Amino acid sequence: MPTILFYLFALIMIGGGIGVVALKNPVSSALSMIVSFIGLAALFVGLNAYFVGILQILVYTGAVMVLFLFIIMLLDLKKEEEKQFSSSSIAAGVVIPTLLVLQLIAVFQTSDFGNFQAITPESLAMSEQQLDPSIPADSVIRSSMAAENLADRKLPDVNLIGHKLFNEYNLPLQIIAVLLLVATVGCVALSKKLKAKS
Repeated sequence: MPTILFYLFALIMIGGGIGVVALKNPVSSALSMIVSFIGLAALFVGLNAYFVGILQILVYTGAVMVLFLFIIMLLDLKKEEEKQFSSSSIAAGVVIPTLLVLQLIAVFQTSDFGNFQAITPESLAMSEQQLDPSIPADSVIRSSMAAENLADRKLPDVNLIGHKLFNEYNLPLQIIAVLLLVATVGCVALSKKLKAKS
């Protein structure tokens, strides 16, 4: 990805994130989050993670944000009134982002970016040798990464992500699905109570 495009999409993503916090109208905040997600998806595509970029658009920008907008419209949220913030909330608003920045600095200092290798047929074959032994020898993952013909070697994004999600992160995935269901049911229950009172 050209550097100018990287900075452009990064600015779009950061601008959308700032809009989520700065805008007081909940629908405007949700639309700003969509803009931020689109910038993030463009960055993924620029890093050759096409599948993750498409998932970012389909799952987050499409499904999750439609769910958020649905909940916002059901609850009929009004514009938030002006209120004075306590000193403890202001202190938390300064301390927490500072800790996040310090953590990011520590991560960047410990990361060795000099050893980054481009995805080539040779590097795919080397990576295939270091795969988890539980992946069968005749699996799509191994055959894609170590094909006999160099031109046929490719990174099987869908298979690798699916293997990681459903083997190592299956329980958190199910918990997130239940949480989304509970949030939707709770929103419908709250909207019915509000309509009954009015």
